[in-house]
Amino acid sequence: MITLMNQAVSLQGGMPTAVNSADACALSRAGTMAYSILNQHSSDASADMLRIRFDALISHDITYVGIIQTARASGLERFPVPYALTNCHNSLCAVGGTINEDDHAFGLSAAKKYGGIYVPANMAVIHQYAREALARCGGMILGSDSHTRYGALGCMGVGEGGPELVKQLLSNTYDIKAPEVILVYIEGEVPHGVGPHDAALALCGAVYQNGFVKNKILEFTGPGVKNLPMDFRMALDVMTTETACLSSIWETDERTKDFYARHGRPDAYKPLAPAEGACYDGMVRLNLSKLKPMIALPYHPSNAYTIEDFKANASDILADAGWIGEKWDGKNLRMDQGVIAGCAGGLYQSIAEAAAILKGRHVGGFPLSVYPASLPLNVALADKGHLTTLMRAGALIKPCFCGPCFGAGDVPMHMGLSARHTTRNFPNREGSKPGEGQLAAVALMDARSIAATALNGGMLTPASEIDYKRDWTDESSFDENIYRKNVYFSAGTPDPEAQLRFGPNIADWPKFEPLKDDMLIGLASSLDDAVTTTDELIPSGETSSYRSNPVRLSEFALSRRDPGYVGRSKDIRDGKTDASAAAALAGADLAKATVGSGIWANCPGDGSAREQAASCQRVLGGVANIAKEYATRRYRANLINWGIVPFIAPPQGLAVGDWIYVPGVRAKLVAGETEFPAKLVRSQSVSDITLTLPGISAKERQLLLEGCLINHYAAQRAKND
Repeated sequence: MITLMNQAVSLQGGMPTAVNSADACALSRAGTMAYSILNQHSSDASADMLRIRFDALISHDITYVGIIQTARASGLERFPVPYALTNCHNSLCAVGGTINEDDHAFGLSAAKKYGGIYVPANMAVIHQYAREALARCGGMILGSDSHTRYGALGCMGVGEGGPELVKQLLSNTYDIKAPEVILVYIEGEVPHGVGPHDAALALCGAVYQNGFVKNKILEFTGPGVKNLPMDFRMALDVMTTETACLSSIWETDERTKDFYARHGRPDAYKPLAPAEGACYDGMVRLNLSKLKPMIALPYHPSNAYTIEDFKANASDILADAGWIGEKWDGKNLRMDQGVIAGCAGGLYQSIAEAAAILKGRHVGGFPLSVYPASLPLNVALADKGHLTTLMRAGALIKPCFCGPCFGAGDVPMHMGLSARHTTRNFPNREGSKPGEGQLAAVALMDARSIAATALNGGMLTPASEIDYKRDWTDESSFDENIYRKNVYFSAGTPDPEAQLRFGPNIADWPKFEPLKDDMLIGLASSLDDAVTTTDELIPSGETSSYRSNPVRLSEFALSRRDPGYVGRSKDIRDGKTDASAAAALAGADLAKATVGSGIWANCPGDGSAREQAASCQRVLGGVANIAKEYATRRYRANLINWGIVPFIAPPQGLAVGDWIYVPGVRAKLVAGETEFPAKLVRSQSVSDITLTLPGISAKERQLLLEGCLINHYAAQRAKND
């Protein structure tokens, strides 16, 4: 199915050829599609650093309020590029009251005042709107959502935390070291019953755990691409986020051209292909013909098996799975729910093919929910009769909403196992609350096999076993009047006199102090899991309703992983701990020290781009984290943007109640040093430890010195006044 080559590769006559000299290959990256686009968007000619300005920005309604509030505090006057505000995350009132719709009213007023694009609630999920209305070949889009991926449309998408969008809104750049590029060479044809999620889960399983593509760009080409409809490409492409890569790009062809023409934007198309001799830092070889229906068991998309292999070895695979193992009856795995939704599952052909499987049949009481990804797509499905087919089969058709992907819709019952064509199956992301005795989990599958499983009463069934007709000529139509009549569009035409509309839950950011000479860190949580996701750092679900109020939201930090963290961190922030005693033992002068909380974790920050995983720590008094490594670039960047120092240290038993004194931290940052000798205070003992801060740029050091991004821009304004 998938083979990896951890060696430089060059394309010669369209065929990948191993290259002996990686250094020589690095010089030929300019021939890749990725670097052709990156170089056009970078203001820095340096071979080692890129300073990117994006063509467009996009956010949804659990991020855009905070972003605009941060930008306002930093001097925002207008949106310098098209900025789309979609309403697909907190559009259901999970906690009641007016707070969700207040956020939407704020978003519309901001689009009017600053010149933006406002997409009403349930009109489209964020990434489908970008596909249908923003993406263009050779372009780049930055989104405050980790699944910002439009590579299948020839447009590089990058998902980052909100502060990176703030920088773009203030006409600054997105600064990254020149990334490596991995060739994804596609060949073969997709077998019956196989869909894009099967390819995506196989890819995640092959490259996530070994870090093969981490922080790199995936470039898709090869003879198999031409065989793939655009929906298949887009659904596979959006899942590249789960490989931990930075971005993606695909070669374009007549199918791409037709997509743009069908969506009323023929001028957005141009041909893209690697140059002859383009060189890559490695290769993933994907043979479509060998794909089989897949299942990714809890709790990660990379925990993937073919359904065939899983069934043959289920007893061994589920031996340590706890209550989930009880779903296996010795012959089959019992699912309690099916969901097809969002930017990965809610595309036209996946839904149409699920309808083909269920046509003239019935799910027999098995709960199956389908969330089409946009209203134009919904209309196209209705026009072709696919929604009628699904409803007659017993499926429920629901709004254009991302909720099932992050726990704000279709939360399964206690000890329920949900089969989903969505992006993630992280712990508790489906909305359960283990702290309150609620347990549930998600297994990721393709829409086709979910339909087959629904047809079989919830017993795990690959779509390859079902006799149905696959029609890849059946592609979505697009009624552009739906957006024209309903989306507020004033990109490039701000109205400075327009007033922002604030609801009672929308709050400004609290003040954060600049970094002092020294630092005293009180460990408020110690997380020894192999990986800590952003869903654990700040849970999704009903908390989404509080995203526009940083103080209220911070009360949820680590609530499903370490419920005592909030209280401990606030006690450190508010001086209700033994910081003085720890300082005396370490020889610290508290008057010269930044005192705050910190978290130890092996590898924090996997998953979402949500900045609140960092900003909530800062609101609670967080000043530093210590980790063996950071799971993603974006989480580390979020920490820095909020003034939290992302120290590195080997595991050494750091525990709640420990204090770490870092003398001269400010001077060392100014000097660009990367090693920070520190003292660990535990009970009445003091020992020496060393923290490191590798690969930090001058701009990042400045943000840490000034205390956060808001302070940085305030200082810039003061200099200019």
